[in-house]
Amino acid sequence: MNDQYLTVTALTKYIKRKLSGDPHLKTVWLRGEISNFKHHSRGHMYLSLKDEKARIQAVMFAGQNRSLKFNPENGMNVLIKGEINVYEPMGQYQLYIKEMQPDGIGALYMAFEQLKEKLEKEGLFSVDRKKPIPTYPKHIGVITSPTGAAVRDIMTTIHRRYPIVPVTVLPVMVQGERTAKSVSNAIKYANEHMDCDVLIVGRGGGSIEDLWGFNEELVARAISESNIPIISAVGHETDTTISDFVADVRAATPTGAAELAVPSILELREQAKSLRQRLNRAMEVSQKERKQQLQRIQKSYAFKYPEQLMRQKEQDLDRTLEQLTRKMRDRLQQTSDRWTYLEKRLTQQRPDTKVQENREKLNQRTKQITGNFQQIVDRKKDRFRNNIEKLSLLNPLEIMKRGYAIPFTDHGEVVKSVSQVKKGQQLEVKLTDGHLNVEVLDKKEEDHG
Repeated sequence: MNDQYLTVTALTKYIKRKLSGDPHLKTVWLRGEISNFKHHSRGHMYLSLKDEKARIQAVMFAGQNRSLKFNPENGMNVLIKGEINVYEPMGQYQLYIKEMQPDGIGALYMAFEQLKEKLEKEGLFSVDRKKPIPTYPKHIGVITSPTGAAVRDIMTTIHRRYPIVPVTVLPVMVQGERTAKSVSNAIKYANEHMDCDVLIVGRGGGSIEDLWGFNEELVARAISESNIPIISAVGHETDTTISDFVADVRAATPTGAAELAVPSILELREQAKSLRQRLNRAMEVSQKERKQQLQRIQKSYAFKYPEQLMRQKEQDLDRTLEQLTRKMRDRLQQTSDRWTYLEKRLTQQRPDTKVQENREKLNQRTKQITGNFQQIVDRKKDRFRNNIEKLSLLNPLEIMKRGYAIPFTDHGEVVKSVSQVKKGQQLEVKLTDGHLNVEVLDKKEEDHG
């Protein structure tokens, strides 16, 4: 009878074998909406996939979700490839997800928007972080494919516009899974081992998949951490990548990046020619003004009659010296009068007399204070002697000197009444010069009332 009953474990294993053996459940393609999404600390993703009438529990392990180009969120519609099986501890069937992509929007575009939002919140796109491009660069580094059209356009434009600047090409992968690591390593290498003062990072046009390496967070971090200003030149004018937002300057094309990196030597020559012309005109004007100034000096009174001017200046000097001498004499007289006045006042005040009077007052005050202090000390001494006498009267040792003694029981208690002792009890009697051990032979109570 008992053999008819199965354990829960046995039933669950049976159902799991049935589901595992169904070829239709080995690979299922589902469309649904994500809910109850949870990204575990170990990397696994747990979620519910639902539509209007049903839902199913699902899990995507870290090994599968590591390659996702976007971050799943609650409410997101997705397309999923997976397998149906049973989770034995809970006895429930669930979906084991192998692949996932957004429904209705490309996974790459979703990843692009999510990374863009993340880096923008961190401030990597802030204008305050942008470094200026040097007007006259001394060394340019170009990070791109050494065989593409982009490097030819950049090199041709730089040599045409500013042939005196050296250019170093750092070859990298610009397409495929290794693009991000290759580009970021090249940027770090240029910062650590090269003396470039500007970097051009980019490639020619292509699809979003072709340009995806420049949308990776690894490249964005390397650009933001670069101490060398970076010009991003990825794709055509309509193409926009994460690198464009993080870079210090964004160029529409590789050729445009080269034009932004260096000045035009023809324009510099024109500027130099214009400056030379302006300098010549300024020098001509200055020379003309100096000539006019010289002519005015030559026609002036001082230039024509220097001897008369010198005599006039000598007279002015004599008059000034006389004024100075008179003022000095008046100043000395005023000072002498003031000293005489002060001397008279000092004599009248007689400071030595004031000092003697104050000294006598000080001596009187000193004697008075000393007498008062001695009186206070004497009063304190008398009070101290009185207190000593009172204490002596109350001291039990003084009383004992007059023939009194203090008896103690064998427990150290003072015997104050005959009721405390018994006949034959041993007592200790304390005297001033020692103690006695005695025995109570008899006791008699007396009424002193």
